[in-house]
Amino acid sequence: MTETLFDVERIRKDFPILSRELPGGRPLVYLDSGNSSQKPLQVVNAMRDHLEHHYSNVGRALHVLGSESTEAYEGARDKVAAFIGAPSRDEVVFTKNASEALNLVAYAFGNPLAEDERFRVRPGDEILISEMEHHSNIVPWQLVAQRTGATLRWFPVTDEGRLDLSGLTELVNERTKIVSIVHQSNVLGTVNPVAEVLARARQVGAVMMLDASQSVPHRPVDVAALGVDFVAFTGHKMVGPSGIGVLWGRREVLEAMPPFLGGGEMIEAVWMDHSTYAPIPHKFEAGTPPIVEAVGLGAAVDYLTSVGMDDIRRHEHELTEYGLAALAEVPGLRVLGPKTAEGRGGTLSFTLPEVHPHDVGQILDDAFGIAVRVGHHCARPLHLRFGIPASTRASMYLYNTTDEIDALVRGLHHVQKVFG
Repeated sequence: MTETLFDVERIRKDFPILSRELPGGRPLVYLDSGNSSQKPLQVVNAMRDHLEHHYSNVGRALHVLGSESTEAYEGARDKVAAFIGAPSRDEVVFTKNASEALNLVAYAFGNPLAEDERFRVRPGDEILISEMEHHSNIVPWQLVAQRTGATLRWFPVTDEGRLDLSGLTELVNERTKIVSIVHQSNVLGTVNPVAEVLARARQVGAVMMLDASQSVPHRPVDVAALGVDFVAFTGHKMVGPSGIGVLWGRREVLEAMPPFLGGGEMIEAVWMDHSTYAPIPHKFEAGTPPIVEAVGLGAAVDYLTSVGMDDIRRHEHELTEYGLAALAEVPGLRVLGPKTAEGRGGTLSFTLPEVHPHDVGQILDDAFGIAVRVGHHCARPLHLRFGIPASTRASMYLYNTTDEIDALVRGLHHVQKVFG
């Protein structure tokens, strides 16, 4: 099938690893971008250039290198803010990943230092997540509940893999302090109905957060238009480096939050018995930050912007339609999540009868050079919901092609022959 949306072959040339030949002469078929995306030369070169010619610590030195490094670091913040439609650059906090961003917000809830009533969590209060969350958006809230005596509740998931909102009014109630759900599922591909949940959260005065790790890399995301209070995502899934993530928060809410980590650069002034804190976002960025990683993230934003997020979304939608139809030809294969491309992203998780996902992944890699992820994908409760211990996940991105999906299907037919 000919690619029609944009020049995928031109894009692939920006990613040297995609032309790598694996042992035995196998071409690499990389279908694991939901785990971590590959990096274009533009990102690699930007990071190398900074290390070679501009590196110094940021916010501390007045010399030329210090100024250049600080300018590059803060310039990356400007790029991220523009990319996600943030009303202010000061609302963009750099973290080491999305997990840290989610933990930063979770730590604020029930923190005895919090003066704002929104962050005061007591026994009887409720925290709401969903059954389709990544562990990074489950465990932090379990810890908050254990620490404060609050009750953790969750939206169930329908058999189709959609968020079950039939109990929305009962689940989001006057006791709810925060609703924290995934924007796009890392297993099901489901894109959740944010507006409907947010409207109810606003009725009861609850704060709302999105884990957007699987949406920001793949579709246009405008945080102001979403209207939520917090959004977390990570660099390594959006053609950027690992070691850097982002917490976006509404200015008013961030200013009310107590700091998460203490140390250099997050302070305004320090005495032996107390301290005052720097304005946002620096209040949440203690110590030497991920400088080169921020430069890389800025370059990743430039790259994705140059390709066009609307075009990326359309390309992945086409791949998803093609992939769902192609996988339907594999006897007995069960796709988890929505069976159509509407309201879902390019993540295709599935099971094969009588074949463990670990065996599927191993054979696909050994025989065909196809890289997929196997396991519960850090979403064990969701797998328990569907009565399975694990699944195989093929996750697509801007550089993938329908030919690679065809290779996956051929590989799955081979797997079935091996276990037939």
